[in-house]
Amino acid sequence: MKKNSCLLFSMVLIASLIGPFHQTFAAEKKPGVFVEPCPLPRTMALCGEKVPLENPPVLEMLDREIHITVWDQAKVLLTFKRAARHFPFIEKRLKELGMPDDLKYLSVAESNLLTYARSSAGALGPWQFMQGTGVRVGLRHDPSMDERLDFERSTEAALLYLRQLRDMFGSWAAAMGAYNCGENRIRTEMSEQRVTDFYRLNLPLETERYIFRIAAIKLIMENPERYGFRVPKETLYGAVRSDSVPLNIRQPVHIADLAEALGTDYKEIKELNPQILGRFLPEGQYVLKIPAGTASKLERFLKSLPPVQDATKNTPEVMKDKRQKPEARSGGK
Repeated sequence: MKKNSCLLFSMVLIASLIGPFHQTFAAEKKPGVFVEPCPLPRTMALCGEKVPLENPPVLEMLDREIHITVWDQAKVLLTFKRAARHFPFIEKRLKELGMPDDLKYLSVAESNLLTYARSSAGALGPWQFMQGTGVRVGLRHDPSMDERLDFERSTEAALLYLRQLRDMFGSWAAAMGAYNCGENRIRTEMSEQRVTDFYRLNLPLETERYIFRIAAIKLIMENPERYGFRVPKETLYGAVRSDSVPLNIRQPVHIADLAEALGTDYKEIKELNPQILGRFLPEGQYVLKIPAGTASKLERFLKSLPPVQDATKNTPEVMKDKRQKPEARSGGK
């Protein structure tokens, strides 16, 4: 009898615990709250070229990338914020070079506009250059400097490379595909498959998805509210004010000494110049970013340095170039 009483008490206790949980769970499943498919365009152009959405596999690839991209809401919101800082420079250079404005979305597909983005294959920076490709298109790479991390220098190199690929393959779609998997792979596949239309090529899945990822990014960033995003202007990241000063460095200069002379700190100099890998300014000629309004302090600091031991070398100085004036540029984050 005692055992039966204990069993009955246990059952009542369990029921009392499960009941409220079940009621809460049922209450949370409110009718009428659904996840709905994202809207798809009927027609679309990318870099001025038609995307053949009348082809079902093409439409399905775009559909896939839109939904995958939209799902990561935090990443999309942060991309909008960073784009306010970085897109103006890319847009300016694209316009000056007569290249399609849509190419700016490639940088989002590559790195989400993150300076220090690194792939498992070793690609680095906002445009995800491999070391060999970066050097081939003019980016400096040595133990003291890696210009793949310099937003403006890597942007210039990426646009140059994309224009070369466009001339090589005849379309921007193929150029972007070659940017992803390599020009040799695209050339080989076009030859073996006897097809030059990018959308008819059988390519590695990553490369096929790559173009549609760029297209999805374009649709979302040009129509944010249609895809469920509202980004108030006051939440966007502003440009980092700085002056760009050409240097000719002929002796080691510790960045902390430079920062002290400019009235700033080591961290700010490094953040303005992520391409500098060590604690010293690299030797040679290059452009250094410094806090806005400190160019005269920089010149005085460099003139105060002791002369180099080698008489054939000059004291580091700001290279005189009346045609290039310091201007505010976007930061390297």
